[in-house]
Amino acid sequence: MQSLLEQLKFELKRFDAKAKSIETLFIGGGTPSTVSPELYKPIFKLLYPYLIDNAEITTEANPNSATLAWLEGMKNLGVNRISFGVQSFDDKKLKFLNRAHNSQDAIRAINDAYHIGIKNISLDLIYATAMDTKELLDKDLKQAFALPINHISAYALTIEEGTAFQKTPEVAKEKLSLTNFVFGQIKKYGFTQYEISNFGTYQSAHNLGYWQYKNYIGAGSGAVGCKDGVRYYPATDIDFYIQNPLHVSEENLSAEEQKAEKLFLGLRSRVGVDENVLNCEELQRAELLTNERKLTKKDSRFFNPNYLLSDEIALFILN
Repeated sequence: MQSLLEQLKFELKRFDAKAKSIETLFIGGGTPSTVSPELYKPIFKLLYPYLIDNAEITTEANPNSATLAWLEGMKNLGVNRISFGVQSFDDKKLKFLNRAHNSQDAIRAINDAYHIGIKNISLDLIYATAMDTKELLDKDLKQAFALPINHISAYALTIEEGTAFQKTPEVAKEKLSLTNFVFGQIKKYGFTQYEISNFGTYQSAHNLGYWQYKNYIGAGSGAVGCKDGVRYYPATDIDFYIQNPLHVSEENLSAEEQKAEKLFLGLRSRVGVDENVLNCEELQRAELLTNERKLTKKDSRFFNPNYLLSDEIALFILN
């Protein structure tokens, strides 16, 4: 935490942060709920002057480690939104996913957060596992919507290199019919889809900031920051990071790379893409897709009505 504080001080200068210029704060990556609120105090003390009034301050939390005392401690520091890594309310599926909590832990943690006055509560659900059926997912969603939440992130299980699941790729099994079922059910409960994996009656300002291509500071081992087309990577090895918190690698993104990212991010969310980003040929292809009703256009922005096609549409425009 001391190294994190040191890096944050450095990044605030690098980003030329002014008083009340930071719109959102997100504590995540790993398990923030295993760190005592007391240890976050110096971080919040440093950041308070930079945060705008009523800034969205989110922390991720695992249901088994988000105790009532921890939740109260974080709320007292200024946290006003919590994203719980629930994944499922089916205990067999949680064991299958190697999660440390059970369904009752998740229900308790969410209710505790609400009862202490945190009104913006999100939960993550995972689908596309080999165990999933419409019945199981429907039950998960019924339980989710019985709780005081206003946001859901629904992620298909993907097998990443270097993870425990790499040796057992058969645990993941995505079917378009199940994906459409999950998305359709969430919408039936009145949540708006504003990005391929995100739904809510509340839309996270922090999430939207990424898709709008705003600058963001990334502090902590394995975090990523981005400022005006330059990406910053603190060390991914935690022991090295603790000793060298200011060892940050840089990557300069070309104009073409930035354009591609704006296209991919804009088309997978409600943000859309400004026509001025595109060259003449790309604009023609985007207009063609609009005529074919694959895209819609309002003023000078293109929007994608089917986020599941976002990658294909972006690649078609970029040719």
